Amino acid sequence: MTSSPLLKQQHNLTSDVLPTRFWAIIGLLALLLVVNMGVSLSLGSFPTPFAKVLHALVSPQKSDITFIIWELRLPRILLAVLVGAALAIAGAILQGIVRNPLASPDVIGITSGASLAAVVFLSLLSAHLGSQWLPLAALSGAFFAALLVFFLAWKGGVSPSRMVLVGIGLSAAMGAATTLLIVISDDAAAMVAYVWLTGSLYAAQWQDVAGMLPWLLVAVPLCLGYARQLDTMALGDLVAQGLGINLLRSRLILMACSVALAGAAVAFAGGLSFVGLMAPHIAAKLVGRHFVRLVPASGLIGALIVLNADLLGRVVFLPRDLPAGIFVSGIGAPFFVYLLYRTRQRGY
Repeated sequence: MTSSPLLKQQHNLTSDVLPTRFWAIIGLLALLLVVNMGVSLSLGSFPTPFAKVLHALVSPQKSDITFIIWELRLPRILLAVLVGAALAIAGAILQGIVRNPLASPDVIGITSGASLAAVVFLSLLSAHLGSQWLPLAALSGAFFAALLVFFLAWKGGVSPSRMVLVGIGLSAAMGAATTLLIVISDDAAAMVAYVWLTGSLYAAQWQDVAGMLPWLLVAVPLCLGYARQLDTMALGDLVAQGLGINLLRSRLILMACSVALAGAAVAFAGGLSFVGLMAPHIAAKLVGRHFVRLVPASGLIGALIVLNADLLGRVVFLPRDLPAGIFVSGIGAPFFVYLLYRTRQRGY
């Protein structure tokens, strides 16, 4: 008995054979990330030769710039890498779930939920509870927004198109509520909230890196484990069900991973927009749309985007330290317009 063309297509989509070209691209992206991290360690308000940076990394007890490298720059750089990777992977997963190239944590309402919860905390509760609870507030907002999207989009199941429409509506509503809170808050709280919403890695500390890392260690392997389901769902709901995929369970698990990654990134770095939109598209051009390849490539590209945006914020307008989100949005907004034009031309 011969296999059907559909099953052959499914086999090709989920093939475990990763070509040499993929590994070459991943290796090149990883090398580029390491080089960019080295450059970022060397540059700042106090430019440092790379030889001195390397000496401080290897022998911190013998270096006179140990504090600058280990306490100021390195935690910030590592947090930028983790946040960028998390946002990019969250965007890739969302685009796979809803089968829409314009989907991202910003569009679906996850970022807006985290931002609203964070601004509520900064405006009303931070003076009483302390800023250490801000990440928990942002994460709670992200998960609440995701649950609300699922609840409002439910109608005998959750379809990708309803999720997108509900997410866009909720994102607009929560954005308006966030703006209102900033307007009615006192000047000090409003300024902190505004800088946080822009997306900044200023004053990142090792505890932020330690708080961000576990989310990637748990969510990324889970996303890779469900890569086959995502590839199958790209063929359509009826096809995926016919091939034995439990759509509701797969979407819930993948959505939870995406929300956890995006919520954690927003919690520790603020409202960085467009990373989850841009990185998966760039990665798809390089490695294709098989999710087992797309996830690691998107993560590396997202890390590069945020790392370089933060570097520009630190060195271009010295002595000012501008939020990384300004530079990401400066590239991301035109990129979003380009995607809108391209999808319109293709008739999506």
